[in-house]
Amino acid sequence: MKHQKSRYIRFAEMAYHLSKRVLPKYSHQKSPHYFTWPQLNACVLIMMHNQLTYRDMEEWLIATDQVCKVLDLQHIPDHTTLYRAFKRLTIALLTKMYRNLLDELAIQEEAIVFDTTGFSPTQASMHYLARSGVRYEQFIKGAYAVGVQTQFILTATSGIGPAADTGYLEPLRRQSARYARGRPWIVIADRGFDSVRARETDLIPPIRRNNVLRRPDRIARFELVSAARLDGLYGQRWKVETVNSVIKRKFGDDVRSRKPIHRHREPIVKGLVYNLYL
Repeated sequence: MKHQKSRYIRFAEMAYHLSKRVLPKYSHQKSPHYFTWPQLNACVLIMMHNQLTYRDMEEWLIATDQVCKVLDLQHIPDHTTLYRAFKRLTIALLTKMYRNLLDELAIQEEAIVFDTTGFSPTQASMHYLARSGVRYEQFIKGAYAVGVQTQFILTATSGIGPAADTGYLEPLRRQSARYARGRPWIVIADRGFDSVRARETDLIPPIRRNNVLRRPDRIARFELVSAARLDGLYGQRWKVETVNSVIKRKFGDDVRSRKPIHRHREPIVKGLVYNLYL
């Protein structure tokens, strides 16, 4: 009987393989060498994948010998060590990991879909916000660029809501352009991304002012989107909504961190975990 490999083992192998390709062996020349940086980074990605806290991840590693064997762990890292490993995950490192993974898979797309989704704080985070006197009125938004053909997240960024999505249009376009199969390539998004930066070929429905479109370029874009609806191309926007749904169902719809800089990283880490999950 053929033995089927656990999905946790497969994810641990991919996370560790990616971490070893991108990160140096140790984060500092005076590191005590108890653990390598790729080992700890893989543990953080597994923690996000399993929706565990730092303490729960420590207990989970104690109970899973096979994952420890995959990660070459001789000892179990403390929960404080895992927290410090998460703090080292800068935006630059996350971007490098995205690109390394997608370049290895040779991802090329003809159409790319943009969308944003909001994440709420956990009860623990809300408790600490209340104790510090901060009134919770905003939430963290994750903005994702998803390939229509492969449904991989090509790039991700984060911000604060409630706010318009127009500010994410150019960053997502610029960072995902490296995966475009041809020129020109197609950007698909909802009307929340409509702005003066939208191009003539973008499938972004223009917002009507007083139910009227006056500028010729906006009228032309409206007609282009209408034709794309009939062709079914604009309907491909559902794929990015599916990605948002998978991230929230599989990896949690909340952010656990209390510090703003760490809260902004979590949607980007969840996007990387999603790519490894695929």
